[in-house]
Amino acid sequence: MAERILVTGGAGYIGSQTAKALARAGYEPVVFDNFVHGHEDAVRWGPLVRGDLRDASAVAAALTEYEIAGAVHFAAFTPVGESVRDPRAYFENNVTGSLNLLGALLDRGVGTFVFSSSCAIYGAPVTTPIDESHPQAPITPYGDTKLAVERAIAAYGTAYGLKWTALRYFNAAGADSEGELGEDHDPETHLIPLAIAAAMGTSAPLSVLGTDYDTPDGTAIRDYVHVEDLADAHVRALDYLRGGGKSDAFNLGSGTGSSVREVLAAVAAAAGRPVPSADAPRRAGDPPVLVADPAKAARVLGWRTRRSDLGTVVSSAFAWHTRPSGRT
Repeated sequence: MAERILVTGGAGYIGSQTAKALARAGYEPVVFDNFVHGHEDAVRWGPLVRGDLRDASAVAAALTEYEIAGAVHFAAFTPVGESVRDPRAYFENNVTGSLNLLGALLDRGVGTFVFSSSCAIYGAPVTTPIDESHPQAPITPYGDTKLAVERAIAAYGTAYGLKWTALRYFNAAGADSEGELGEDHDPETHLIPLAIAAAMGTSAPLSVLGTDYDTPDGTAIRDYVHVEDLADAHVRALDYLRGGGKSDAFNLGSGTGSSVREVLAAVAAAAGRPVPSADAPRRAGDPPVLVADPAKAARVLGWRTRRSDLGTVVSSAFAWHTRPSGRT
């Protein structure tokens, strides 16, 4: 029988893609999701448990029923701006839920844990590209919650023998190459789907937040990494731990930055029409450049991006958002 892996938040954007990748790698993903943001039609590759990580008894019951062998933990609130407005919700959901999950795993002897972390733990970059030794100084409550969980899993590793990896994403983007899964947030806050909607006339013109950065075209530069490449990294991290690998943290990015204007040009090329946009002031706290140094993940996990060039990221997202049965 295939080993069962609990995938918290497995009905979400990256979680569902990782559940698919896990199934293809020979695991049985068991999705645990409260559907605050997830989508039931994205759960297709294994059992579904409806539950909230803040309910410790529900977590324990799922682990027992399915004889879970390891966990990949995505479930979290993520919009950065919302975390500033309502930090209490973020700490209660992201930190308390994670601690409940960790406690239940330890109580049942499940010692393999892959954590969906974020480059938000670094805060404003001191050096670029950013490697794993960069100072950790989050500037938002969202980043604070991710760092708090990273510190918890490191402490649990030292005290209880938990084997863990923390995967620090940069900008997740793109859609499934088979057209099954894509980015569908409500409200949508990410640049590429917002630009696609603007190009297709299903939303207002895009606001370009900041045109006076110290970058070649004046707009902010970000490292976009394809969601299928991220899913692959989670499978590799799980295999690495189950093969005796040392607990560690890894940056996941392409190592290449693209500006907002470059993204809009790529969307315009995919759509065959310009992206209506208007210049707007910078958003508070946004650094001019965020680019990963992914060398450690390549060296230790054997992970390299295959679909994270900007053209592929944008064309895959455009195809998913404009498919006949899809949402734009």
